Amino acid sequence: MNPRLAALHSAGVSIWLDDLSRERLRSGNLAQLIADDSVTGVTTNPTIFAAAFADLSLYGEQLASLADAPLDEAIRQLMAADVKQACQLFAPVYEATHGYDGRVSIEVEPGLAHDAAATIAQAAQLHALVDEPGVLIKIPATREGLSAIRTTIGAGISVNVTLIFSLQRYREVMDAYLGGLEDALAAGHDLSTIHSVASFFVSRVDTEVDKRLAAIGTPEALALRGLAAVANARAAFAEYEQVFAGERFAALAAHGANRQRPLWASTGTKDPAYPDTLYVADLVADPCVNTMPEKTMLAFADHGEVTGDTIRANIANARATLAALDAVGVSYDDVVQVLEDEGVAKFIASWEELVAAVRAARQ
Repeated sequence: MNPRLAALHSAGVSIWLDDLSRERLRSGNLAQLIADDSVTGVTTNPTIFAAAFADLSLYGEQLASLADAPLDEAIRQLMAADVKQACQLFAPVYEATHGYDGRVSIEVEPGLAHDAAATIAQAAQLHALVDEPGVLIKIPATREGLSAIRTTIGAGISVNVTLIFSLQRYREVMDAYLGGLEDALAAGHDLSTIHSVASFFVSRVDTEVDKRLAAIGTPEALALRGLAAVANARAAFAEYEQVFAGERFAALAAHGANRQRPLWASTGTKDPAYPDTLYVADLVADPCVNTMPEKTMLAFADHGEVTGDTIRANIANARATLAALDAVGVSYDDVVQVLEDEGVAKFIASWEELVAAVRAARQ
């Protein structure tokens, strides 16, 4: 077991790999990461599957069997097969942690991000298609997605809420989760079987904010480069603690409800000037999840340092950083709206690449 990743796990951070492919499954690579690198889950998205399906030789036999299926249905079947196999691989972790870990995510089609009814229907479809207790259905945290999140949780389906950038939207996500649990309880579902994570995106915040700080160009602005993403995530963790220490969740916890853990997504650094373990080392707290690209995970395994809880002691500084960004002229509300819109657009573009690749393979 890698000692640096084991220390991170012991500090309360669940290490999930932000990647999945049939090659990883067949080669034994994912099994090795579970055994040696404390990996306890996997996240996927359309971009990841677009990359995986680039080698369609591994999917050809199944694709041929789906020759008569509509193209979008064939793609869902291909994705679900990988997710199902990964869930089965993680089954011992799932069982040992009672569903806390051992989780594999599959995302609804990104083009449905602003269609609540269609998202609800496809979430149920994907849940039934994978048919494994360890699956998490990923639903984007758009305004329209909030009602889909509540309804899906209310149906007893575990959800990974994705593409969260703003503190206000995060509060709305937690409200949707609690509302879903209340609906599930009223419907007679066992709350202890419902789990959720809230995926707060990290590195993209620095990318957008740093660009704006450079354009402002004052010494005060330039001194804030590389600070926004971590500050935003730490402030989000404070919101999490406040909500889940409240009376509303306590009433649900009495019926076996689980907390919706914060998940740090997009944790590979995009600016080479920043340490390659920045969004891991600076976001350590119990409990949270860090879903890492393999490059970031291997970097932390090589030289990452766990120095204890790096979130709770820095909440006040995080809020001060966000206030300083506002003072120099960076509009927080505009930044997070741009990032949400771009996030949906990027996933739609990846989905279209995926569709084109599978269509070409069929032909």
